[in-house]
Amino acid sequence: MSGHSKWATTKHKKAAIDAKRGKLFAKLIKNIEVAAKQGGGDPAGNPTLFDAIQKAKKSSVPNKNIDSAVKRGSGAESGGVDYETISYEVYGPQGVAILIECLTDNRNRAAMEVRTAVTRNGGTMADPGSVSRLFDRKGIVVVTKAQESREVTEDDLLEATLDAGAEEVTDLDEAFQVQSEATDVVAVRTALQEAGIDYDSADVEFVASMEIPVDADAAAKVLRLVDALEDLDDVQDVFTNVDIPAEVMAELEAADA
Repeated sequence: MSGHSKWATTKHKKAAIDAKRGKLFAKLIKNIEVAAKQGGGDPAGNPTLFDAIQKAKKSSVPNKNIDSAVKRGSGAESGGVDYETISYEVYGPQGVAILIECLTDNRNRAAMEVRTAVTRNGGTMADPGSVSRLFDRKGIVVVTKAQESREVTEDDLLEATLDAGAEEVTDLDEAFQVQSEATDVVAVRTALQEAGIDYDSADVEFVASMEIPVDADAAAKVLRLVDALEDLDDVQDVFTNVDIPAEVMAELEAADA
């Protein structure tokens, strides 16, 4: 049941670093605004909004900013923006597949900035469908191992979530990732709550059906391309099928130290 996805571990660590840098702040607020617009401003009746708020709070977004985003999205406060979702498909170094999700109020700006970041960092734009077919849409719930009341184990998670639809538990070193079908993500996080287990985030994401192992040179280039994309205001998330072996990651971290 338990796996160890190297990219999932890398992504989790990067997210923690990005949160500290404040890079995710505006993106989290945008997610809340869109969720409130699509499903209403009451988190109790809008699971997507509930999870967007939870994720923002975990990243220390102030409550007043969260409340304002909910009000703008639901129409209770002026200043809301109409966003549209756009996806771009890219090939990176060594044929690594990259899927980019944007949430933008300006399609032309988003397209230009994504293309510029891709070409400047060794990637190429791919034909629609050529990259997305390599990914499956899955529910992903991240749970920190060290919680206030106890240390959560894999067995704890399996016991709590198997009947709710959990398919796989992945060890991310300091956390676990619980994977399910996209339609089961709310049931899984609800099961965790009922079992008294806190979770960091609950999202629907693209998960690679097969990962591509890379050497240190290619890994550095892929991470540089991912960073450049994630720095763009319109980019909400970046998914890739890169497999960075532990020894390669250690080599890269040592070089950055």
